[in-house]
Amino acid sequence: MYQSGEDAVKIIKPNDRIFVHGGAATPHYLLKKLCERAEELFNIEMVSISLQGKIPIADPKYRENFRINSLFVSPNVREAVNDGRADYVPVFLSEIPQLFRRNILPLDVALVQVSPPDKHGFCSLGTSVDCAAAAVKTAKHVIAQINTRMPRTLGEGIVHVSELDSMVVYEQELPEVSNGDEITETAKRIGTYCANLVEDGATIQTGIGSVPDAVLASLTNHKELGVHTEMFSDGIIPLIEKGVITNQHKKKYRGKIASSFILGTRKLYDFVDDNASVVMLGIDYVNDTSIIRTNPKVTAINSAIEVDITGQVCSDSIGTYHYSGVGGQMDFMRGAALSEGGKPVIALPSITSKGKPRIVPFLKQGAGVVTTRAHAHYIVTEYGVAYLYGKNMRQRAKALIEIAHPNHREELERQAFDRFHTYEFERTFY
Repeated sequence: MYQSGEDAVKIIKPNDRIFVHGGAATPHYLLKKLCERAEELFNIEMVSISLQGKIPIADPKYRENFRINSLFVSPNVREAVNDGRADYVPVFLSEIPQLFRRNILPLDVALVQVSPPDKHGFCSLGTSVDCAAAAVKTAKHVIAQINTRMPRTLGEGIVHVSELDSMVVYEQELPEVSNGDEITETAKRIGTYCANLVEDGATIQTGIGSVPDAVLASLTNHKELGVHTEMFSDGIIPLIEKGVITNQHKKKYRGKIASSFILGTRKLYDFVDDNASVVMLGIDYVNDTSIIRTNPKVTAINSAIEVDITGQVCSDSIGTYHYSGVGGQMDFMRGAALSEGGKPVIALPSITSKGKPRIVPFLKQGAGVVTTRAHAHYIVTEYGVAYLYGKNMRQRAKALIEIAHPNHREELERQAFDRFHTYEFERTFY
């Protein structure tokens, strides 16, 4: 049923739990109309993964009306989460759909953004199928913003108009993210080390940001790569155009890129529009370890906030400060480890922008361990690659100190000596 935005959101009542479509599909117009009703509403729980753009419901003035319950903390809700005005649920991306299906987080309303219906009445969830497909299937009421700027992607995100209780036609540009010229020399060095780990015929998983872009830019001489990834951005396009990515060796969706959500520029959104070589699938499938492992030589490249000298990887918080989320890192780290010839990789600069070490003797108090020391295999910085799998604690410390920033190696050796009491770390300072 076609409605105005004002009429569509009237179905929402106090104490409802609402799913908000994430990523580039964030339905800003519907959120705006919801905020216009704020005086009539209270205790509305807003469930979402990473949102893009300015999010008015996160404004302190709405703290009694809307409370975000984030499944992955994006920058625009980070302040609210850490100020106590919003909440964070640590959960693997692959398991989010079952939170809806098993009524652990039953949904009253889903706010989504879709492409216009085709002649048969089918719309597409476009840039973000992820957990949105499950939300549409399970929510009691679905409100869809129909946007001609939303690309029509193929796969599991196809939704018939009969599944949409309210439809609001409103055209607006999708949020865009571009790293452009932000690739630093440090990122380039990390990208080169990571690319050297990728074998011809491998299936790759990587994300968005300076380091992932640097990795992709370093793969131009590789051959017959496949892509099975929870998300991708513009950096994939040149490798497709150059014939580097062929997907011919994959076991699942051979010949196609398999993904769950995309985020990038308009060029990317136009590229995936009605493109049969890209299949968009639910996050519970794409991030299923048993699916990932079937592909050959899965090389999963993920980032981290800090890594301690035993290989514990913190990726979602800076101490007790919630920065992002558990996400799909462990889904792919484990899937890559179980893949024949697979390589799970954590890549990070050796220091922060303020010069603080990211290879540390101990994680900060309150830090979350997303990838355990038992799951860590390859750790990469601009100073090289530390291979940890099968190494004992002392050997791990030695390998990680070798790729730490030179200014911090002596202190790391001091800490390692105090902890492991072995001669490798003993210097004249004792």
